[in-house]
Amino acid sequence: MDPQTLPAEALALYNEIREQHRVVFEPLTVRDHRLNLLRYSDLEQVLDGRDPLKNPDAFPLWNRVWEAALVLASYLAGQQPALGTTLLDIGAGLGATGLVAAAAGYDVTLTDYEEHILNFQRVNAAASGIEQVDIRLLDWMKPPELPAYDVIIGAEIIYKEEFFEPLLALFRKTLKQDGTIYLAHDERRQSIKPFFALAETDFTIAVSRRRLKSLENDTFILLARLMKKK
Repeated sequence: MDPQTLPAEALALYNEIREQHRVVFEPLTVRDHRLNLLRYSDLEQVLDGRDPLKNPDAFPLWNRVWEAALVLASYLAGQQPALGTTLLDIGAGLGATGLVAAAAGYDVTLTDYEEHILNFQRVNAAASGIEQVDIRLLDWMKPPELPAYDVIIGAEIIYKEEFFEPLLALFRKTLKQDGTIYLAHDERRQSIKPFFALAETDFTIAVSRRRLKSLENDTFILLARLMKKK
């Protein structure tokens, strides 16, 4: 990916990011869709001496495309959404899953909780040739007013118990009555079962187990579908 081919606004953002951190574009192909994703290439520079073992919040989890995000992206790439189907990607990070969904025909809103993450999303959308994407700040703990969406997605977002109730409140308020939520997580994540136990009050839940093959170890991902109870 030659950054100089970016549109002017995205190029300005890229140059601003590069002035502060070492970054690299990496290609990602999901089914028929090819993305170019900008990410930090030097995490030591980003951590600036902070120990992520002592302070896990210092580690930029959003800087990686997680296996669960790839499984969810592949699933969405295989769908044929009706024209105008709206999709909210929460905790979108680099934007990989939502950008694949946009390429597949969804009207996508990418979100995350810090402005600098959104700048990576803006660059990545432009670098991947995807123009019709809305990008918004969204803090689950203090969510802004949002429209209702046909589809809500998230990959590896259920990793802290303190997120459970805010996420469920967001789902109740932001999902259309006949809408669908898709969540993808590594099956080893211990927080999945207690979250689903809470979610069952308001949502019907169906879960499938997907295998993501690799040269090292296969990863098993739980892909969950949640729908509001009638």
